[in-house]
Amino acid sequence: MAENKLKIRGARHHNLKNLDIDIPKNKLVVISGLSGSGKSTLAFDTIYAEGQRRYVESLSAYARQFLEMMDKPDVDSIEGLSPAISIQQKTTSKNPRSTVGTTTEIYDYMRLLYARIGIPYCTNCGRKVSTQSVERICDS
Repeated sequence: MAENKLKIRGARHHNLKNLDIDIPKNKLVVISGLSGSGKSTLAFDTIYAEGQRRYVESLSAYARQFLEMMDKPDVDSIEGLSPAISIQQKTTSKNPRSTVGTTTEIYDYMRLLYARIGIPYCTNCGRKVSTQSVERICDS
């Protein structure tokens, strides 16, 4: 049975000095520390970079020829790594209503997806809403 954690051993990229760490999966994890202590290096340059590199490696040789080669982070091993995405760090949004969806610009795609595959229900009676002909609407 696989352990439910991401195991990083010997991370030495930028300010990381032979870091060994176990990060629990399926939990909210916060990486905090002083400026320059290696927080972004761990998150972006080590974990995310290795996730992307492994993804690109899984593509066919034909697909890989169109992508730039990715360097392996300076780390002895990373075990239990799931596919990774990264959200660009932006400080340009001053809107207090910004969400992960609006910041990543995925909100519009999700809206279209749910509009296509979603099943609408009446908020008053809870019955499934279906399309009706013009005649049926006029008769109601």
